[in-house]
Amino acid sequence: MGILKYLLAVVSAVAVYSVLSLTYGATGFSAYRELLYGRDIQRENIQKLGVINSTLENTQNSLLFDRNTLTVRARQLGYGYDSERFVRIVGLSGMENLYNNPGEVAITPAPMYISDRIIKICALFSGVMVFAFLFVFEIIRRQ
Repeated sequence: MGILKYLLAVVSAVAVYSVLSLTYGATGFSAYRELLYGRDIQRENIQKLGVINSTLENTQNSLLFDRNTLTVRARQLGYGYDSERFVRIVGLSGMENLYNNPGEVAITPAPMYISDRIIKICALFSGVMVFAFLFVFEIIRRQ
């Protein structure tokens, strides 16, 4: 029982360390799940940016190649021909620029995990507890 006691303590410590590292460690399943969630957030943001990009490209193409669109846009911004006169009404703001939305920054938080030091302390504690339990059990059995 002497060497078995030490072996069981070491095996239990290694098992606890392995299980905690796989589930809650820096490269464990919980951190991986959080990284997958962050990836999904980034993909959604890329899709939104793609929609904004296509809208801006369509606007740019219409302003480059369609003279009527360019004229309407210039009038909305307050420009006109040389022969025209404009009357500005006080209190009314100019046209809002509908194309100033560049998108949002999608910030994904760093994954939460238990540090390796804490996992090692838990594994050492479990190994010592198994050793102490077997030691006490052996003392009780001898009496």
